[in-house]
Amino acid sequence: MLYNDPHRWGFTFQANAQMSLAKLHQQPAKAPVKVMERSIYSARYCFVENLYKNKILQPVEYEILKDCFEVLVSNDSCHLDLIVYLRTSPETCLERIKTRNRPEEHSITLDYLYQLHECHEQWLSSETRTMKTPVLIIDADQTREHVYSETNTHLINLASC
Repeated sequence: MLYNDPHRWGFTFQANAQMSLAKLHQQPAKAPVKVMERSIYSARYCFVENLYKNKILQPVEYEILKDCFEVLVSNDSCHLDLIVYLRTSPETCLERIKTRNRPEEHSITLDYLYQLHECHEQWLSSETRTMKTPVLIIDADQTREHVYSETNTHLINLASC
């Protein structure tokens, strides 16, 4: 839906994503470390920003999503101890998307992935980031085994703190 008609579904998709991610953040951890593939923060600072920058979101929709985000994170229930950024080139992302072969992802373009990559780089850059959460950057253009090993090493260290 979103990729085929972003002007129609961009706001609806992101509003739903924010609520779903906030609920995941607020669930109690069942282990010493809770790992999430995406967070309400990446939704806000990457996906919402990209939709707005590309004039897919109307200014009022953008403001509504920003306000909802602020309310959802204001009580610290969406606290992060660490952001693990699996930095991957847009080309590698596109290769992996094609390998996954999910029908809903067939219309994702390399240009779109470049835009999201730039949003992530800008959001997580130490010069522009307003969040105090530390960022661990892992080169995810490497093999799956290398990425798992690198990530697990850091998560084990975090859990033992």
